[in-house]
Amino acid sequence: MATTSSAAPGTPYAELARQLTGIGAVKRELARNLPPDCPPGAAAVLTVLDRHGEMRLSRLAEFMAVDISVTSRHVTHIADRGWIEREIDPVDGRCRILRLTPAGRALLTELGARYTASLERALHGWSPQDIDVLNTLLARLRSSF
Repeated sequence: MATTSSAAPGTPYAELARQLTGIGAVKRELARNLPPDCPPGAAAVLTVLDRHGEMRLSRLAEFMAVDISVTSRHVTHIADRGWIEREIDPVDGRCRILRLTPAGRALLTELGARYTASLERALHGWSPQDIDVLNTLLARLRSSF
């Protein structure tokens, strides 16, 4: 039996889905602000480690919601640049614990400044109240998942 979706064309949910698809374009534009040696996946790894602290590769892959092989490539890329360190896990010597280095933290500070400047340029005509509303609603949306 076929079910009718509440997200039929013209509904607020269908419009929200369309708008969220457009967020990909915003993310791609923001990614253009990244340094050439820091692709978006590498920046994502650094951000997750900054927000959640040191962890194993398998946990990082879970946070990023990508295959462990993809996560491993990102980890190798950023470790080769000295932005993270991989230490032997004292509980399981077969695993490594990933943690940010001071160079990784410095890069994150730089990336944050680049993103902020880009958003300031793009939203220069927005009122502070509109930006507050957007921040509130995006945080609420994110917490719903």
